[in-house]
Amino acid sequence: MENISLEMVLFLLGAGFAASFIDSVVGGGGLISLPALLLTGLPPNLALGTNKLASVMCTLTSTISFIRSGKVNLGAVKYLFPLSFFGAVAGVYVVRHMPPQFLRPLVIVMLIAVAVYILVKKDWGKESTYRGFTKKTGLLSGLAALLLGFYDGFFGPGTGSFLIFAFLLLGFDFVEAAGNAKILNFASNIAAIVTFMLLKSVNYQYGLIMGAGMIGGALAGSRLAIRQGVAYVRPLFISVTGLLIGKQLWDLIH
Repeated sequence: MENISLEMVLFLLGAGFAASFIDSVVGGGGLISLPALLLTGLPPNLALGTNKLASVMCTLTSTISFIRSGKVNLGAVKYLFPLSFFGAVAGVYVVRHMPPQFLRPLVIVMLIAVAVYILVKKDWGKESTYRGFTKKTGLLSGLAALLLGFYDGFFGPGTGSFLIFAFLLLGFDFVEAAGNAKILNFASNIAAIVTFMLLKSVNYQYGLIMGAGMIGGALAGSRLAIRQGVAYVRPLFISVTGLLIGKQLWDLIH
């Protein structure tokens, strides 16, 4: 194990806290954590795996917070969790054999569509109208969990936004949608980190330090979201989705 300076420890803790404060609610924390890990000098493959280790610690923490607050519909997500997990396993396997960059233009269009829809429907997601699965919504939800799990394992950017949007379509309010989405995000993160570990693409020292910061950020972020409700989550969702669109456009151009 390498010696690590106090400055590096503080940098990783701070970056982890900031990333997970946002990610614990609406996703998008990788916009902060992944560049931070690259700044430490880790090669891209190690940075991706290390980031996923820290992200698992973040999603587990926020998942527990949302469950304890009663903002997760366990009856719905218990059927979707394994679909998201196995979808992610398939995505991670496929990405080893083909580059995912061709998805970027489609992802940008879809994120823009999600953001515009949320902006136009100003009252959408303020109150929960979910009354359980029908055959149709159950089938579509299962398909969405499988496909978004695959997408998270294969490419990733915007997964949190797409999951929240899917739960909003089912009738959940923004806070419940964020809580349910975090459960499925946790499933796909587990699949991804196991794969990265098997490929020996994780720096455990950096990942655990950043993960410790992420635990603190996840606790603070999820509790603030639960306390403040839709009035906090909706604008945060729109802001992070806008940042994700900008990031994907930047990467596409350059």
